[in-house]
Amino acid sequence: MVSATVGRGAVLGAVALSLLAVPARAASEAPGRAAALPAPDTAGVDRVLRTAREQGAPGAAARIDDHGRTYLISRGLADRGAKRAMSTGDRFRIGSVTKTFSTVVLLQLADERKLDLDSPVNRYLPGLLPDDRITVRHLLSHRSGLYDFSNDMFAQSVSGFESVRNKVFTYRQLIALSLKKPRTNAPGAAYSYSNTNFVVAGLLIEKLTGHSVRTEYQNRVIKPLKLADTFYVHPDTAIPGRYARGYLTPDTSGAALVDATRQTVSWAQSAGAIISSAKDLNTFYSALVGGRLLSAARLAEMERFTKVNSTTAYGLGLRRRDLSCGISVYGHTGAVQGYYTYAFTSKDGGRSLTALVNTSNNGKVLDTLAGTLESAFCGKPAKTARRGTMLREREGDLRQ
Repeated sequence: MVSATVGRGAVLGAVALSLLAVPARAASEAPGRAAALPAPDTAGVDRVLRTAREQGAPGAAARIDDHGRTYLISRGLADRGAKRAMSTGDRFRIGSVTKTFSTVVLLQLADERKLDLDSPVNRYLPGLLPDDRITVRHLLSHRSGLYDFSNDMFAQSVSGFESVRNKVFTYRQLIALSLKKPRTNAPGAAYSYSNTNFVVAGLLIEKLTGHSVRTEYQNRVIKPLKLADTFYVHPDTAIPGRYARGYLTPDTSGAALVDATRQTVSWAQSAGAIISSAKDLNTFYSALVGGRLLSAARLAEMERFTKVNSTTAYGLGLRRRDLSCGISVYGHTGAVQGYYTYAFTSKDGGRSLTALVNTSNNGKVLDTLAGTLESAFCGKPAKTARRGTMLREREGDLRQ
């Protein structure tokens, strides 16, 4: 085992960077590898995390798993009050990365012939939606036209959050909030990101299986992949075990950060309420694209992407990011009060990155964190993100 500590400094008494490389066979010898990637630039990842810290994130961390080698990088604080350093082993709220978990469950149900992706949602949930043309596929690809209720809920970040922090919603209550507003487009006509789609997906899962989404996540994903740090605790507010506290950036410049760690996340549920770790998310996405969770046919449908902007495309509950070096990576981003997450893997699942910061409502930090993908997969220093090229995410992946 080779280990090194680099770049120690002092911020509120604790800043740490750790790199751990666990040797494996040479990359060129790795079985099933489609094409060799450049070695990950861990120094470049660290520069990105340091920049995120300078822009207001209390802590930042990244884990790269690369064909048996593991690189761990962390900076800053997981807990501002206790002055505890951030660790790559800390659990955190993953926000909309949850959407991929929900999609996997529904696609497994499709594999079991319990669901037809091109059937109307109203076939399974009669009278739920105002348009019989909205299909399950439209939900999972964000092409239903259903308005995102969270746009209004979090128009003001802190007051909006505090108003729902301890609330418990039903799926139907959240869907009713969406249906008060006009739809954004006709079914299938355009991509329009909406948490409402995956709230409906959660209701579908529970209707088709007769079980809670927690049970389905557990039986279909968490247990088979032995994800020891992954939980769906809704409506409980606590994160089990060791975790990074999450800090919400207020809308008013200079105002104090708000500790948003304890919350029901009931406004998101199957759209964004899972808790996990960097290790588990890397395992999950590697297994997914490697064909361990879905049939080849369903995985191909999941990876049928539609361009969203110059660097991003969306499939079924899955993003593709096209990097500057010509490499594409697959996964999802997450934003929930107190946390931003990037979790992506290579085409063959051989190299995976999860990067996180324990803050949100900070666009500079979010744009900066995307740079970890460039360094982790392209093997060169991250470039400064240009304004307008990123999908802007706020709490709950809003307004993308």
